[in-house]
Amino acid sequence: MKNVIVRPYTLDDFEGLLAVQKEAFPPPFPEELWWSREQIAAHVETFPEGAMLAEIDGVVVGSATSLIIQYDGKPHTWEEIADGGYIKKSHQPDGDSLYGIDVCVRPSYRGQGIARALYEARKDLVKRLGLTRFLAGCRIPDYHHFAHKMTAEDYVKAVNKGEKTDLVLTFMIKQGLTPLQVLENYVDDDESLNHAVLVEWKNPDR
Repeated sequence: MKNVIVRPYTLDDFEGLLAVQKEAFPPPFPEELWWSREQIAAHVETFPEGAMLAEIDGVVVGSATSLIIQYDGKPHTWEEIADGGYIKKSHQPDGDSLYGIDVCVRPSYRGQGIARALYEARKDLVKRLGLTRFLAGCRIPDYHHFAHKMTAEDYVKAVNKGEKTDLVLTFMIKQGLTPLQVLENYVDDDESLNHAVLVEWKNPDR
């Protein structure tokens, strides 16, 4: 297992970050949905601590972007919580929760603990800032196989109990995150039927 280093990204890392996105989301994925230079600049300017990249031997192999919100339990979409990917209008410096809007890992480097390292860095940030929790809207890409016979809520319960396995949600649960609620029309996602699950990791120091 190679040593994964997680550090803050800057605008100078844009080409490396874009290379990760291009490899993870190749055409026909719409290019306009990759992070733009303007969005990366906004992340770094608005909340630099939440702008993280992972590298192995100097190669950028993954990234994760977060902001701070005041958690109120209300349904929301990715577009709303992420300010369309810019975070400027949705970041609440005095909030109580770190919210992850993005994790991306190069497919050629998967299985090397990169996503896990990024989630551990986020947990460390929650502790360092004295926040209450980490939150994220989690895809449920295997749900479309079962949508004809169960609701998204029942599917999430089954995955949480270990009765079913979901490519993303099962991984999140293994990272110590707990499903809180199903979010409808969270993002355009055919596999998840546009659903996401809000997952939470509570700061054990609070």
